Amino acid sequence: MTILTDLRERTRTWHRGSYRLAQILAVVTVLCVLAMLIDQRTLNGAPLWAKPFKFAVSGMLYFFTWSWLVSLLPKFRRTASVLTNGLVVIFAAEYALVVFQAVRVRASHFNNATPLDNTIFQIMGGMIATLWVINLVLTVGVMFTRLPDRATTWAARIGAILGVIGLSLATLMSSPTPEQLATLRATGQSAMIGAHTVGLPDGGPGLPILGWSTVGGDLRIPHFIGLHGLQALPLIALALGVLATRYPRLRDDVLRLRLVVIAGVGYAGLLALLTWQALRGQSIVAPDSTTLTAFALLLAGVAFSGLIAIGRPSRHRELEDSVR
Repeated sequence: MTILTDLRERTRTWHRGSYRLAQILAVVTVLCVLAMLIDQRTLNGAPLWAKPFKFAVSGMLYFFTWSWLVSLLPKFRRTASVLTNGLVVIFAAEYALVVFQAVRVRASHFNNATPLDNTIFQIMGGMIATLWVINLVLTVGVMFTRLPDRATTWAARIGAILGVIGLSLATLMSSPTPEQLATLRATGQSAMIGAHTVGLPDGGPGLPILGWSTVGGDLRIPHFIGLHGLQALPLIALALGVLATRYPRLRDDVLRLRLVVIAGVGYAGLLALLTWQALRGQSIVAPDSTTLTAFALLLAGVAFSGLIAIGRPSRHRELEDSVR
């Protein structure tokens, strides 16, 4: 059996619409890379095709995961399938608008410069709000999902909750900045309403491709990290399952469950820390001593909890001791 055939067999029961969109976005990701190599134009200091590229990668991961999760729902699978189709249509339409604005060399988010730009962003805002509601409903459904492996079950549940939180953090970017408010009060008009960067205007120095600010706080970072907790936690559960074939201690499903929960709490702590750092106007590449101390304490707490979990007797060892 080839790798492609094996993948086809494993994904045979997955939600078709979201799986197909994930495949399309994988192809679009490659096309965006080619576009960035060919078209050297920039928009607000970033490569023109960087935003379509980032949206394609993020959407590919998001829909690939949901196509799997929806197939696991024990109840309401038909309703969940319809809702997921709604997510597919909404995201595809939003992505089309992002590409449309890139072709026009116009910002797709927060753009209030012309009536058309404002209308496009308002439509996108409505799409995002609808997507959030559908995502929340599907997340509630995931809370009732049970898999034979409890670690994977809770990885999916915690990851889905983190995904909702990550989506919700996008609302922090939609409020006008102090400078935009001042312009609105003085002239009644502002070309941009809302921003990614905290403490500085958008468009300054940023990380390659990602564009995350290297001189100020950037709310896209916690938004991205939270949204993709939906992939990170199940991957951790999968990694533990693979390691269990080599390390007998990890064959205890209770231990793997504990480690997944610890990882979930640590991930949530990291999300809170990154949000706090961004809101303080602090760049991801220039954390102050307070941020570094908080990160060190979080890391130590996760590591200590993990060591305690590993050091606790397994159920099998407890049974052996009771027999003796």
